[in-house]
Amino acid sequence: MSSLLKEEMQKRVFRPKGQRLEEFIEITESAQKRHFLCLSVATNKDVRISVVKYTRSSAEDQYETMQEWFLKDLVLLDGKNSDTDDPRFVMHFGTVHPMTAVSCAAKYSLARALVALSDSHGQKGLQVVNFDKTYIQPTSVYSNRGDCMVLMQICFYAFNLVCLSLCPAP
Repeated sequence: MSSLLKEEMQKRVFRPKGQRLEEFIEITESAQKRHFLCLSVATNKDVRISVVKYTRSSAEDQYETMQEWFLKDLVLLDGKNSDTDDPRFVMHFGTVHPMTAVSCAAKYSLARALVALSDSHGQKGLQVVNFDKTYIQPTSVYSNRGDCMVLMQICFYAFNLVCLSLCPAP
């Protein structure tokens, strides 16, 4: 479902503006309408953070950008409390913007994406507080999934060879 939603938002919201949607999470803004916090990259490599409102009418789905900021203007990402399963976080631009993700996992997914985009697009180091650093810092597992998959396939192949060698010959 999320990949279809990502494709739809890319087509309707971001492609017409010359942007590529990199990551998004659902946030709780109101009970009646769905809102998404989106990270996109423009053709000039500017990273943008936007709040997109989704509404479904009888005719068609509609997306509206409610707010938009540049990643380079993000001074601080505050996870509020790293010791509890709390989906609330705060983004500090010129003003403070409190947000609530639909889950703590979504909050950490956003933090990982923000750190990665900040690092890969030559932005100043993003200040991140009140997050468990183990889950947001790039590691070999997060930053190079291809190598991890190759290693997993090699281990699976080796395991099969060991099992076959233990089987009695007919």
